Amino acid sequence: MSFMFKPLAYDDMSAVNKIDLPREVKESLVVGNDKVGISIAKHCIENMKNNGYSLAIDGYVSAEFDVVLEGIREYCKKRNIKLITINIKDYYKSETEIDELTKESLPLNYDDDPVLLFGKLFKGSMDDIMDQDKLNPLYGVLKKKNEGITVVYGLGSAIKNIRNLCDAVAYIDVTPKVAAIRAREKRFANIGDKNPREFNLLMRRNYFVDFEIVFKLREELLNEYGIDFYILGNDDNNYMLMDGSSLETVLETLVHYPFRAKPVYLEGIWGGEYIRKIRNIPQNISSNIAWIFEFIPMETSIVVDIDGNYVDIPFYTFVQKKGLSMMGQKCFDEFDGYFPIRFNYDDTWHSDGNMSIQVHPDEDFVMDNYNELGRQDEAYYVIATGHGAKTYSGFKGDGKELLELAKKSERDHQDINYQKYVNSVESVPGKQIMIPAGTIHASGRNQFILELGSLTLGSYTYKIYDYNRKDKEGKFRPIHTKNAERVLHFERDSEWVRQNIVIEPILISESQDYKEYIVGRTDLMYYQTNRIELNTHGKYEGNNNGQFTVITLVDGEEIEVYSKSNPKFRFTQKYLEIVTIPATIDDYVIEAKGYQPVVIHKTFLRDNYTRYKDEKYKNR
Repeated sequence: MSFMFKPLAYDDMSAVNKIDLPREVKESLVVGNDKVGISIAKHCIENMKNNGYSLAIDGYVSAEFDVVLEGIREYCKKRNIKLITINIKDYYKSETEIDELTKESLPLNYDDDPVLLFGKLFKGSMDDIMDQDKLNPLYGVLKKKNEGITVVYGLGSAIKNIRNLCDAVAYIDVTPKVAAIRAREKRFANIGDKNPREFNLLMRRNYFVDFEIVFKLREELLNEYGIDFYILGNDDNNYMLMDGSSLETVLETLVHYPFRAKPVYLEGIWGGEYIRKIRNIPQNISSNIAWIFEFIPMETSIVVDIDGNYVDIPFYTFVQKKGLSMMGQKCFDEFDGYFPIRFNYDDTWHSDGNMSIQVHPDEDFVMDNYNELGRQDEAYYVIATGHGAKTYSGFKGDGKELLELAKKSERDHQDINYQKYVNSVESVPGKQIMIPAGTIHASGRNQFILELGSLTLGSYTYKIYDYNRKDKEGKFRPIHTKNAERVLHFERDSEWVRQNIVIEPILISESQDYKEYIVGRTDLMYYQTNRIELNTHGKYEGNNNGQFTVITLVDGEEIEVYSKSNPKFRFTQKYLEIVTIPATIDDYVIEAKGYQPVVIHKTFLRDNYTRYKDEKYKNR
């Protein structure tokens, strides 16, 4: 999850996956705050032996445990069952010790990082946060098996040494959007802290430390079948519960269908109006919408309709459990189980300004400085434009002179004639601009862009020039010329852009129904993009070759996507929706529905791809 993530409190429930589930899964779903805790308590009492029953309740960052505990307390009190509750927070190291442990992940480098956005991913685990001397007496309590029910709860309560002593594990999962909103509302503090930090510092610590260690523990539980009760704690007033075997069935079924993630919307100073009009988002939600996280794997969730209940699961819970089936063996191995591409929309349509002029780092800088997983490439595909729309990519003047002017502007806030130095291409629908790490770029005003990105989990954007704009608090937005200077490829000029990353479409396949073109391909990036122009009622057949394909309906009304060999696995896809065809579907069909021809943007991993450009990082 990105620590700059400030989602709008708006739920787009159009992204619902309807899958065929067995009756017992539907019947096992428990819905309602009062019912979740009671259901767990009933199970504990029914399975309680002479020497008691112990339960660990863990969760994701921002999980709130009181709702579940209240139901357990109420049920035990009515049945006169003894209940002991143990807050795992009492077994953490001190706040000072945790700060010392994590200080290398949160450097105070104001010169390169003036508002403290960046850091290094913490390589430790939840066990490192625990005070082992304090834990020894707790182990003794759990081994003793006290009469009645003993509940250990809180982040880290299901670490291996504790869960091995418990009879069952419950897990409260939370979507990234909900976690970010709760952070903004100061509803929780960082692990080990007594009070919430300022929002940007709380989220910085979350991103580089807390999310990492909780994420690792959740993956461990999912893959060891260590979750007996899976609880969704997104809605304060409507918790949901299913048992571990039902969760397994839901995710195993879902991974055989084409699927869509639930989008998240964010405002920004340069935001536009296109997506609001297309999706009828109320004006009072935000004064503008700048980013649409349509399918950013670490930031979104996936909704499954279970007997009329919309079950909203963090997308990465799905990946952690079914990533191999979803992505295929080769991709899973190459990218260490992480989904390797992200998709979002940038909306500057009918707005007042461009996105910032910026650059992203290559794997050497990212891995050495942030302990991240790989490089940060991007790509822009133009979907809709207004008058005068441009996309900026590469230099056309002296890039080093621009950088010196940007450094000066950072101090005196004088405007720069950036168009003298930065190359631009006319934005027309259907144009693909590949943006390898190190390339100066910006999306111009008055357009709607599909943006693709590579593996890097966070967003390492070094702003070179931001037109001296101020944020909502009236402060000049941060500029990162020092880091930009370290990663910029000054030789990438307009001619290099034309020859390498803004190619003319290449026709590779056609029939009476369709034409398919390569629109984005470069040896510097590990994914490729094609465009499929499909006639009204036409059909296109594709093959996943043991991996996955992501398709976006960039023009037209509606398509049907389904497995050719097993057509029950299907999804009806609308304009601007992004659908993943998982590796479980080898041969797929895309069929144009409605009264219009359609255009489909197709993304897939290139042959012989690697996440590294420099082999020295391969064995890290």
